[in-house]
Amino acid sequence: GCNEWYDMYKGISELMPYAKSVSAKSYDFDEDGNETKIDYAKVINIVKQNNYNGFIGVEYEGSRLSEKEGILATKNLLQRLI
Repeated sequence: GCNEWYDMYKGISELMPYAKSVSAKSYDFDEDGNETKIDYAKVINIVKQNNYNGFIGVEYEGSRLSEKEGILATKNLLQRLI
């Protein structure tokens, strides 16, 4: 196993200048429609700072919502933040 966790936001910041595509993965949402494990406001800010203007793929890996509901919740979150 891994003994040290690399900061995901730092990693996204380091990789975004080279990104050819972006994928948004979600696991669960709170009552306000925010992802509970990932600060998407922070992630979208990083994406915007790097002038990314391509498509964003959407993935849902949670279990509380159906696949379709999870994908739509992720899409709605992204649209609200963008």
